[in-house]
Amino acid sequence: MTMLIGLGYDIHKLQKGRKLILGGIQIPNSKGLLGHSDADVVTHCICDAILGAMGEKDIGEHFPDTDPEYKDIFSLKLLEKVLEIMKKKNLAVNNLDVTIIVQEPKVSPYREQIKESLNSIIKIPGNKINIKATSPEGLGALGNGEGIACISIVSLVDREHLPAKDWQAGKTESR
Repeated sequence: MTMLIGLGYDIHKLQKGRKLILGGIQIPNSKGLLGHSDADVVTHCICDAILGAMGEKDIGEHFPDTDPEYKDIFSLKLLEKVLEIMKKKNLAVNNLDVTIIVQEPKVSPYREQIKESLNSIIKIPGNKINIKATSPEGLGALGNGEGIACISIVSLVDREHLPAKDWQAGKTESR
């Protein structure tokens, strides 16, 4: 069985007048993340981890911020496109671990919603997606509330090692 590991990292600046989207969920906050798309650091980070595991460069290569097609795009749509690349390579996500680095707002009340949102696209058993958050404890730009960062790690496996009925149907109960 082939197992591939990928690491993702993303960071965006916070700015008034923008919606705060994390993992496809809008989080109530006075500031949102600045970027060409919706600037969802969680989803961007996961995209980079999956692309990295496959040796497919990074999210900026596939969805450049110079392309008007991606202006204000909902980042879960980018994740869907990354998963299409993965499926063409006959791979599947085995598990995903995400750490959001944020001073404010608190992420814990939204953890399960973020997990469900991501799983609606990735379609793996819920216990194979882990969402964590940590505070930068007031240190540096992130600690001053100037932005939000995210780190993720993903493992991919060959699809032929999964029961075909599960991944074809998008079922998440077994694996």
